[in-house]
Amino acid sequence: MELRQLEYFVAVAEERNFTRAAERVHISQSGVSAQIRQLERELGAELFDRSARTVTLTVAGKAALEPARAALAAAGAVGQAVSEVTGLIRGRLTVGMVIGCTLAPLFDALAAFHEAHPGVEISLLEDSSDRLVEGVRTGAFDVALTGAATAPDGLEALTIISERLVAAVPAGHPLAKQRQVTLRDLMTYPIVCMPPGTGLRAVLDQACAARGFHPTIALQAGAADAIADLAARGLGVAVLSDSMAESYRDRLTARTIADVETPALLALIWKNTRNPSVRELISHSRQAFAGLLGTRQ
Repeated sequence: MELRQLEYFVAVAEERNFTRAAERVHISQSGVSAQIRQLERELGAELFDRSARTVTLTVAGKAALEPARAALAAAGAVGQAVSEVTGLIRGRLTVGMVIGCTLAPLFDALAAFHEAHPGVEISLLEDSSDRLVEGVRTGAFDVALTGAATAPDGLEALTIISERLVAAVPAGHPLAKQRQVTLRDLMTYPIVCMPPGTGLRAVLDQACAARGFHPTIALQAGAADAIADLAARGLGVAVLSDSMAESYRDRLTARTIADVETPALLALIWKNTRNPSVRELISHSRQAFAGLLGTRQ
């Protein structure tokens, strides 16, 4: 039994898909399948039920998952202990980033970290905020930049931006003529917004549910540029954060949604503070995001 086999086993168990697991561990799907088959032969039991589209753990697989995670954590701790004594940081750092969010300071932090610690292999992957939070909880991600309505329980968080939601419309739209916009006003029009699993959408959905509103979500996009373009063409009212809408002031008029007081948060989250790579990246991130930390508009 080899550590890499346990790593592949845990990856498939968490991703519930051989293709995504292969992407995560950076080898071919056939390679992952072969190694897990070999592990199953050594253990004398099948670990996965492969009969459905989604891979699920067998009873034996469920029993093996936590010991496998513990073995990988113990092996990682050996390397970390030696690295801390020698002053070297090596290994792998997996960073998550919410889809459609391209903040240059995050890339600056990664570049500074890489320059200081070239022995660490960095992986950067995009996903929805919900999946990123779960990935940090399970250890699939070491650090993630996520959007949320509230900071996730049980995880460390560094809030980068905290902003109100705005409705953005082109000149001539009835909402552009109003001094104040409320959720009830929005219910009259189709809405263009982020998809479920993002921080902005979570804030909007929670606010509507609290008031018994059922918005018409006409179009969804993961990038602010796409949402703004669709709204500018008259296909719906864009729901964005304040700073997002500011970028499109040449073609869209933004109005803060007065009765949505809960801000949308953009935050770095992490769990394992014992990992020196995580501590170093957070340190570089604090420096890179210094001008944005805690921004509320």
